[in-house]
Amino acid sequence: MTAREALQTQLERGIATLGTALPEGAVARLLDYRELLERWNSAYNLTAVRNADEMVARHLLDSLAIVPFVEGTTLADLGTGPGLPGIPLAIAEPAREVLMVDSNGKKVRFLREAIRSLKLTNGRALQSRVEDVEGTFDCITARAFASLADMLGWGGHLLAPGGVWLAMKGKHPAEELDGVPAGFTVEGIHVLTVPGVEGERHLVVIRRG
Repeated sequence: MTAREALQTQLERGIATLGTALPEGAVARLLDYRELLERWNSAYNLTAVRNADEMVARHLLDSLAIVPFVEGTTLADLGTGPGLPGIPLAIAEPAREVLMVDSNGKKVRFLREAIRSLKLTNGRALQSRVEDVEGTFDCITARAFASLADMLGWGGHLLAPGGVWLAMKGKHPAEELDGVPAGFTVEGIHVLTVPGVEGERHLVVIRRG
């Protein structure tokens, strides 16, 4: 078995455990993305995760774990870094427009190359601070780049009325809940079990009124 075949087996088993349905060809594209990330990482230092197995678990499967909670036809991934969870989510649902936002120029250059290389016609990368992004989106994802209060303070204006904000957290953010601003309601906090990922994973689902 080649190294890629071993990673494919790990990824497919993880997807089956999560119960996530993906379109045809998605597994190959996810693995292509991982390879691209690994290649660029040596020069650009895009992620601290270097091990291939860990990349599959902590990047790909961790991103795919939130697929059942994503809603609508437009999504913004704020503080996306090298495209997490934005690129896996764009691969998982080709009909959804995904805007990936990061202020780091190197990461956005990588994102643009990944979008081109993977032929992600539904993906777009934007170098910007969250506060300066324009437009509204049905769904917003953010991978624990700040407290809930700060996230919503900086980017809450981007969430369409009735839209859903998915905040990916490690530990249960009990001490952050009082900081959720008026106009936003915490609908639920879900424990995520991600194959191959140790430690706590929580998803905070917040609805805009």
